[in-house]
Amino acid sequence: MPGRIRQYFRDRKDDVQDYTDGSGVIGKFILIVLGVYLLVTVILGMFWSSEPDTFSVREHTRAVASEMDREPVAGFATTVTMIRVAETLLDKSGGYISNDIFPPGLWLDNMPSWEYGALVQLRDLSRAMRKDISRSQSQSAEDPDLIVAEPQFHFDSGSWAIPSTEAEYRRGIEALYRYLDRLSRRDQPSAQFFARADNLNNWLADLETRLGSLSRTLGESVGKTSVSEAVATINPDDPLAEEATGEEVKTPWTKIDDVFYEARGSSWALLHIFQAIEVDFRKVLNDKNAMASVKQIIIELEGAQGAMWSPVILNGSGFGVLANHSLTMAAYLSRASAAISDMRDLLSRG
Repeated sequence: MPGRIRQYFRDRKDDVQDYTDGSGVIGKFILIVLGVYLLVTVILGMFWSSEPDTFSVREHTRAVASEMDREPVAGFATTVTMIRVAETLLDKSGGYISNDIFPPGLWLDNMPSWEYGALVQLRDLSRAMRKDISRSQSQSAEDPDLIVAEPQFHFDSGSWAIPSTEAEYRRGIEALYRYLDRLSRRDQPSAQFFARADNLNNWLADLETRLGSLSRTLGESVGKTSVSEAVATINPDDPLAEEATGEEVKTPWTKIDDVFYEARGSSWALLHIFQAIEVDFRKVLNDKNAMASVKQIIIELEGAQGAMWSPVILNGSGFGVLANHSLTMAAYLSRASAAISDMRDLLSRG
C-alpha cells in the first residue's frame, strides 16, 4: 500500500511536469503572472486597510469658505464636514471597498466595517438635516437639495453596478454642495440652517441609541447575559425567589474585528461632526451651559481613535492578561453616550 501511494504522487508530479513542459513558456508565464498578482493584492490589501487620518474641522471650514469666497455662516461647518466625511468614504486609500467584487477588496472585511460605521452616522445626520435642522417648524417645506441628498446616502452600500454605490453617493455629495452654495449666499440665501436646541436634541436622541447598541455589542465580545431573558425569568409574585439568569450572548470570534472597526468608523465620523456642531451651535450650547458636555464627547471620541499597535484585534477576558480592544472601545463610547445624555438634559431645559 505505501508503494502505491508513493507511485500515485510520483505520477501526479510527472503530470504537472508534462503540463508545464508541454505548455512551455505560456504555462510558466501564467504561473508567474498569477504569483505576482497574488503578491500585489496582498500588499494593496494591507495599504487599503489603513484608516483615514482625522482632520481639523475649523481649518477645513476656513479653507472651503475662502475657496468659495463666502462667509462661514451657521451650518457651513456642519455641511462642509458632511461632505468631507462622504468624500473620504469614496476617495481614501483603495476608494470605496464595501462593494468590491475583485481582490484585494473582496478579501477585506475590516475596512468595509469601518466604512459602514461612518456611513451610518452620515445617514443619520443627513436625515436630521432634512427632517429638523433645515426647517423652522413642522409645517415648513423640506429643502430641495436635502430631499435628494438624504435618500442617496441610504442607497444600498454593496451595489457594484447599475447603478454603483459610488455614483449614488456622488449625487448626494453634489446635492450637499448645492445646499452649501445656497446657504452661504451673501445676497439672498435660499437655504436655512436652524441651530436650535430642539433640532440638536432630536438628532442626539437617535445617536444615543446608536452608541448604546454599539457599546452593548462590543461588550458581548466576552459574553453577557441577555437582559430580556433575565427579566422574563423574574417571578413577580415571589420577590425572594432565586432568579434564573438568562442565556449568555457572545459575539462570534469571527465577527469581533468587524464590530470593532464599525465602532471605529462611527467614532471617526462623530468626532468631526461634533467638532462642527461645536462651531455651528456655539450660541445655543453656551446659553444652555452644554459646551462642557460637547468637549467631553470630543475627548472620548478622540480616545476611541487612538493608534492601533496590535496587528490583530485582541479579545482577552475582562480582567485577564491580554488586552481586550472591544472593551476598551466600549468604555470610550459609553462615556461619550453618558455625556450625550447629560447634554440632552441641558438642552431640554428652558
